Amino acid sequence: METELQACFAPDYASARQRFLTHCRQLGLEVRSYQNPNLGPEGEELAADTAWIGDKDARNVIVTLSATHGVEGFCGSGAQLDWMRNKGPGSLPDGIAMLIVHAINPHGFAWLRRVTEEGCDLNRNWIDFDEPHPVNPGFEALRDVLLPPELSGPLFDAAEEKIARWRAEHGETAFHVARGGGQYSHPEGMFYGGNAPTWSRRTLESIMRDYDLPQRDQIAIIDYHTGLGPFGYGEPICGNQPHTPGHKRAKNWYGQSLTEPDLGTSSSVPKVGLSEYGWTGIVGDIHTYVALEYGTYSPDAGRAALRADHWLHARGDVDWQAEETRAIKKRLKNHYYPGTPDWQEMVIFRSRMILRQAIQGLMAANP
Repeated sequence: METELQACFAPDYASARQRFLTHCRQLGLEVRSYQNPNLGPEGEELAADTAWIGDKDARNVIVTLSATHGVEGFCGSGAQLDWMRNKGPGSLPDGIAMLIVHAINPHGFAWLRRVTEEGCDLNRNWIDFDEPHPVNPGFEALRDVLLPPELSGPLFDAAEEKIARWRAEHGETAFHVARGGGQYSHPEGMFYGGNAPTWSRRTLESIMRDYDLPQRDQIAIIDYHTGLGPFGYGEPICGNQPHTPGHKRAKNWYGQSLTEPDLGTSSSVPKVGLSEYGWTGIVGDIHTYVALEYGTYSPDAGRAALRADHWLHARGDVDWQAEETRAIKKRLKNHYYPGTPDWQEMVIFRSRMILRQAIQGLMAANP
């Protein structure tokens, strides 16, 4: 098993992409590469790569997405490769195809960032930018202290004291909404939704249309994420809104482990600008969406790691070889990808289970 894990989970974006492309060639799959206009930290090419497995005219499609949040791509890429390497392609029933979207945010994956090259959280970027942007009052109250000018010293200590007072007064849920629910006023800050559709959003919209997804009967979406919940546990978070057909299907397919932020049953809090809204806008009610969220370490450990990364990039161009950069990047990668064999094996176990449930759900919906 350890050898298999090493083959699936890559040490960096370039290696992950190469493994994906190599296995696609071995399976005889046609790959579409959506080239990102930027380069990686070592000058490497960046792209979102896609592969279709199964009947091109299949009425039912499973879509797996990795690297929505960049550095979280180590997990999703490993799970995607596991399915490809372990008889997944040969196990698809008639009428069901798989669309693998590898590294939809390749810039964040390569640069070990949670955000896109525009500094945006892709999972907060799906709003109508012609309308007034959502306002997060809690974030506005804390924006100056969530990303302080220093990571130690008096200013940092004062910022942490203000956060502690605010958390004590308003509660933990309100704090996590303020910090992570999405904001559109502070481009250098965390969980910034942007002021226009990002390259990754536009690319995913193109992928939906290029593969004729709006014309299918049913689409099951598994979007791999990390960073929330108990260590190694894969939490299927329902992306469909309550009382929609997709919401009903998700509950039937994934059972009682399915969680819902709007009902307070999830490790995640309600957020704005989620990718699911983009899917609804393009394919409508035919999709059943889960974010498969794997736990790592504590939320406060994540806040510290993410804060340091945003602080680093807010100062301007980043020297990739600098000792400070390496330390900050290592810390962020470790939070979103612990990379230990036990954690990797738990990722694979839950991924296989969710994919099997999705296939069974599609089969039951369209016997």
